[in-house]
Amino acid sequence: MITHLMTDVPALLTSLPAVAGASGLVSGLLHPVLGFDHLLAMISVGLLSVQLGHKHIWSLPAAFVIFLAVGGIFGLVGIGLPQVEGIIALSVLLLGLAIATGAKLGIFIAYPMVGVFAIFHGHAHGQEVPSLNDPTTYVIGFLIASAVLHLIGVFIGFIFKSARTRSLIGAGCAGIGLHMILLTYGLV
Repeated sequence: MITHLMTDVPALLTSLPAVAGASGLVSGLLHPVLGFDHLLAMISVGLLSVQLGHKHIWSLPAAFVIFLAVGGIFGLVGIGLPQVEGIIALSVLLLGLAIATGAKLGIFIAYPMVGVFAIFHGHAHGQEVPSLNDPTTYVIGFLIASAVLHLIGVFIGFIFKSARTRSLIGAGCAGIGLHMILLTYGLV
């Protein structure tokens, strides 16, 4: 029963745009959630913002969403970026490491790092826009889903106040990010 659930639910979710007839919005909402690399990076940004504390809890995820939109525009208009999938995998690795180590990144490191990663994540989303009937709602969808995933990361950060628990979550993300890099470049 559980194995059917694990295979049937993702199949159902990926078919929702065709069933619902709202291909733009639903696709945009689902892309960050069903793309495991995007999911982990978005949640990690929320966790990292809690680690930084104070106003950064809200401003770091907001910065990510703004730069995500910029990257989405780059992808939409065809501005090429090198190694998009590699940088996305690297974002999962480095964000995970920052959380795992409890690094108190300064704002001059955290914001540029998150901004660059957001541009690459946005680019990947934006490249899918031209093939859709309703690109505006797709963009709205992936921005909303990303912001919600950041909020989930913030929530997880508040729930798991123990540095050890957050460290384990970060180490898991870092490990998955390393595996993604190795897969991206055909090393496994």
